[in-house]
Amino acid sequence: MESQQRASTSRLGYATSFRQQLTIRSLILGGLGSAVVSASSVYAALRMGALPWPTIFVAILSMAVLTALRRTNLNEINVTHTAMSAGPLIAGGLAFTIPGIWMVNKDAQVSYLSLVMVALAGTVLGCIFTYTIRRHFIEKERLPYPMGVASSEVLLAGDEGGSKARVVFSTLGLAALFVAVRDWFHKIPTLISSAWLAGHNIFVGIWLSPMAVGIGYIIGPLYMGTWLLGGAFATFFLVPVGVALHWFTDVAAATAFKNSLGFGLMMGCGIGVLVKGIIPKAREIFGPMLGIGREKGDLDLRWTPLVFALVAFALTAFTEMRLVPSIITILSCYVTTAMAATLTGQTGIDPMEVFGVLVLLLVKLFMAPGQTEAFLIAGVVACAAGLAGDMLQDFKSGYILHTDPKAQIIGEFVGGITGSFVAVAVLFVLHRAYGAMGPGTQLVAPQASFVAAMVSGLPNPSAFIVGLVAGFGLYLLNVPVMTIGIGVYLPFFISAAAGVGGLVKFVITRTRPKWDEKLTLAASGFMGGEGVTGVIIAFIRVLTGTV
Repeated sequence: MESQQRASTSRLGYATSFRQQLTIRSLILGGLGSAVVSASSVYAALRMGALPWPTIFVAILSMAVLTALRRTNLNEINVTHTAMSAGPLIAGGLAFTIPGIWMVNKDAQVSYLSLVMVALAGTVLGCIFTYTIRRHFIEKERLPYPMGVASSEVLLAGDEGGSKARVVFSTLGLAALFVAVRDWFHKIPTLISSAWLAGHNIFVGIWLSPMAVGIGYIIGPLYMGTWLLGGAFATFFLVPVGVALHWFTDVAAATAFKNSLGFGLMMGCGIGVLVKGIIPKAREIFGPMLGIGREKGDLDLRWTPLVFALVAFALTAFTEMRLVPSIITILSCYVTTAMAATLTGQTGIDPMEVFGVLVLLLVKLFMAPGQTEAFLIAGVVACAAGLAGDMLQDFKSGYILHTDPKAQIIGEFVGGITGSFVAVAVLFVLHRAYGAMGPGTQLVAPQASFVAAMVSGLPNPSAFIVGLVAGFGLYLLNVPVMTIGIGVYLPFFISAAAGVGGLVKFVITRTRPKWDEKLTLAASGFMGGEGVTGVIIAFIRVLTGTV
């Protein structure tokens, strides 16, 4: 209500005309912004193992550019930032799944066209399915979608001038300079490390990363605290105590148990979302696609079966996916987008790779997928689920600002399509620049490692089952188990760096709450600066042959 009251006095004002909301320049700028932030997001997802919502950053960027061009309005800015934010989530869906192909087989060959088709399929399915469930989650359930609310607040506060843009771009520049000195000139260490822990060759340190600190600040103390709790439990208790008490034969066996436990916790959370949040409300959520409950002003979606047939054809004709897995994947995306909508709306977290693995397991009930095919299945679902979370954050912002959802979905399509082409290209560049991805490399890619483990065989199936049951039960008790699972799996030096940001957020909100808005913008700048610079360095390495 407060947001809507403030909007009525906005200098920028509303646009009542659809053409004033969806403009040619909004689509062009949205596509360009999506390309840049998608490139950054691939790097962030592989290096950090986390991909916070780009919503705040692109809201500021959209406002800065359009107000400089003049004669804009809140709704045009909102459509532009909707387009900009789509590509990064497609980038995340790819980065969280596809690198597993090379982890399982370092010599595996997969074509650019094949991965682009996977990303485009995820874009189309995510947009269509999310539009059909928008009214349920945004207008009926009214889930919080905190980043969507935050982005609307940023736009409503934009009348203050360019101070917010200056904060974002100055911190972006500082982070870029830091990363260049660290990774290109090697004048700053990547890690500050400790001695070996308890004589068991357990490495403990902290990653010197502006991006990690920014991620921790935006995630906030609750979810960052549970993330750290999971990491501390695994690093300082489970592994060293387990080895000392001979629960495990050695550190390698303890680490296998730890990783499988983390995988199980994340998977259990995903199943919990389905059982608790989706199945009991299936008719309300899925009815509009079948023509049940469609209201005046909604798009007529009776043509979507033809689109799904075209998606199935594209996947079978241009990728390693076969017809039956393609059909199962397409139908399953409807359920996983609703799962993503629920979890994102409640917690702000969208475990897209977990949804991908759930569908992969469903496909395995009918037929055994090929190795590469398995990752492509997970990739399509992860892209669709990631886009669903992003779209609903944007629809929440649009609901507050009275933006036409039809204008937003067109912007989302443009941003997603642009991000598909860019993200796949950057993924190949990073693979060539760094040579390897996964545990023990610079591009740790933990989510893709999780998918690879599910495809090639879990290190410790018993630990996975324990984690699965625990994750399911904890989710039903409203414990944020997804972040606990991430902490259990990720190397602690990454969790520690992100934990610094969460700690700063905790202190600021209790001592200097007025600083929180600018520090949130600064955190977005830190993420963007390191992500873009990391991609630029990778391109230079490939072009100069210093790979």
